[in-house]
Amino acid sequence: MNGMRFSEAIRRFDEENGRDPHLIVVDGVAQPHELLYARRLTEWVLRLQPNASKPLLLAARSQHICRWLVPRSSYEMTRAGYLRWRNDLKHLHAKKSAEILREVGYDEATIARVVELNLKKGLGHDQECQVLEDALCLVTLQYQLADLMEKTDPDKMVGILRKTWKKMSDVARAHALALPFTEAESALLEQAVG
Repeated sequence: MNGMRFSEAIRRFDEENGRDPHLIVVDGVAQPHELLYARRLTEWVLRLQPNASKPLLLAARSQHICRWLVPRSSYEMTRAGYLRWRNDLKHLHAKKSAEILREVGYDEATIARVVELNLKKGLGHDQECQVLEDALCLVTLQYQLADLMEKTDPDKMVGILRKTWKKMSDVARAHALALPFTEAESALLEQAVG
């Protein structure tokens, strides 16, 4: 029963993320952005913690669920607007994941744990929360760095990379350094973190 409920929750999360109208082409196949993101995030969680708990895997798969419903442009284009947008999104993801988990029959304790991880409430003292944060950072570095560099001022990009690096565990940093960066990406990372 537990395995069936877990599979159904993952299926429902993927179904929701599969509605993302923003598509990314990978190996010639167009895929909904948030569905691809959720799968990549889950893969990184499993690389970092092969025996990850079900709540951690559920939180990873639903971390950005339905993100496209609240576009960045719906908030003022300031640092304060960005932070409000991010905070509101965390609550949207937590609410949506909790609804789906209830619908598939999860108990309130498991739902509360997934929500806690979605909201990153334990960052700094919760090991699973750190694994999730590490995975988020690694997805950004592996799959989004080139795009970020293209549209961000180099000095600002150095600051972003420094903040990202600071959030990561030593294990995640070792994984990051093993990624196949381009020469330009490596140079920027070297400038940011030494």
